[in-house]
Amino acid sequence: MWAAHDHGDDLHAGGAGKTSITRDVGYQFAQAGLRVLLVDLDPQANLSSWLGVRNVSIDATVYDLATTGAPLPEPVEAHGLHVIPSQVDLALAETGMLGVPGSQLFLRQALEQVRDRYDVVLIDSPPSVGQLAILGAVAADRLIVPVPTRQKGLDALPGLQKATALYRRMRPDLTVALYVPTLYNDRRSHDREVLDMLRGGLSPSPRPCRNARPCGSTAPWTAAPCTATCCASPTRWRASWA
Repeated sequence: MWAAHDHGDDLHAGGAGKTSITRDVGYQFAQAGLRVLLVDLDPQANLSSWLGVRNVSIDATVYDLATTGAPLPEPVEAHGLHVIPSQVDLALAETGMLGVPGSQLFLRQALEQVRDRYDVVLIDSPPSVGQLAILGAVAADRLIVPVPTRQKGLDALPGLQKATALYRRMRPDLTVALYVPTLYNDRRSHDREVLDMLRGGLSPSPRPCRNARPCGSTAPWTAAPCTATCCASPTRWRASWA
């Protein structure tokens, strides 16, 4: 399982491209014949909306799972993908999970029950560190980290390191599989400089993703250049975007 997150004070509003990458990579996996589950943990529900899954009830989201340990809700089918959607009231799970022993492990436990049904699970987490983001990160086998090739991308790295350290308290084996520089324009000297700095200071080495667009974009169904790297050997991956 792979989970995607934007972290750091300057990324709390999102905009690093995690949702568009989740959507496009998931779609390309499905087009390649893999069984893909997308889990939308962001109450903004941009991933769900982009896939045409709108006006869902709270029961269709992970709310009951996150707050009571209920089974995974039945996914919705969209564009060859299975989707567990989100909606604005999922934000109530942030307080509903507090004081519930083991709640941060509920999604991981639930996904283990459907492991044989999917080759890849992609988790789109909220853009700030909270109970839902922790739920997604702990459920993942690897993290994928979109980093804008802007100053705010560099400024966010200390926050990312703190968040990753927090997740590893609960999942010591959790690692970053891929850093994805987004919003990259090789005609801008600043973007090239930031990419060089990221490559020099991060491991695994980032590769630019030019097509990942901020939330709110009407991006077409186009795979970003980083897709081949993400797809190296997609056998029952669970990932969270960090």
